[in-house]
Amino acid sequence: MRRDGIVIEGLEPPTDVGRVVAGVDGCRGGWVVAIVDAAGSDAPPCTPPCVRVVARFADVLALRPRPVAVAVDMPIGLPGAGPRACDLQARARLGPRRASVFPAPVRAVLAATTYADALRLARAADGRGISRQTYNLLPRIREVDGTIGPAQQAWVVEAHPELAFALLAGGPCAASKHTPAGRAERIALLATTCPGVAGVVAAPPRGARPDDVLDALALTVTARRVAARTAIVLGDGAVDARGLRMAIVT
Repeated sequence: MRRDGIVIEGLEPPTDVGRVVAGVDGCRGGWVVAIVDAAGSDAPPCTPPCVRVVARFADVLALRPRPVAVAVDMPIGLPGAGPRACDLQARARLGPRRASVFPAPVRAVLAATTYADALRLARAADGRGISRQTYNLLPRIREVDGTIGPAQQAWVVEAHPELAFALLAGGPCAASKHTPAGRAERIALLATTCPGVAGVVAAPPRGARPDDVLDALALTVTARRVAARTAIVLGDGAVDARGLRMAIVT
């Protein structure tokens, strides 16, 4: 994959596994997984997606055939202090949709058991607090952090649905996905690469909402770009205390 047109070693997808890719988003039932074929990049249409809900992130890694690439909307690689460069770059790219990128928490807050505890740990680490939205994501962040290591980052990447939609649209989406106009805009964008998207979003599997499915489907756009080796990596190349790359892929 590329950062500013440069191939970054160690982030190349494997070539000896299945012919599918997956987009993954957290949902009420665990994780919603959208699976499409890996052929081509972000332009050729793919076959109708298969969408399912799995209970654990480890179940995503255990999918068979194993996806050649998985794009997940969850922080991978947590700073010891300060913001991640990839979050800042993603927010800059999204302009009016920048608020959809929550700052990744510092690693210390993974030990928090209450919001007050998370605030204390975050402020002790770098003087900043932590939002309620980010705190509510901590169980998912812990799960991903406890499941993957640097080796899995060869095929499991952090991504963001709004970056994928912006790529398809040629710029940030005009309306919020929480409005009827915004949802219709995003479905129309995805329909150019995956047939049957509207029906899949309208009938989410048990444990997932339509918005969860929409985001997971958007992440397959990024996963296909990873498989095709046309994806771009946001970030400054930094790794965290566990050796995980702090990068968002689009």
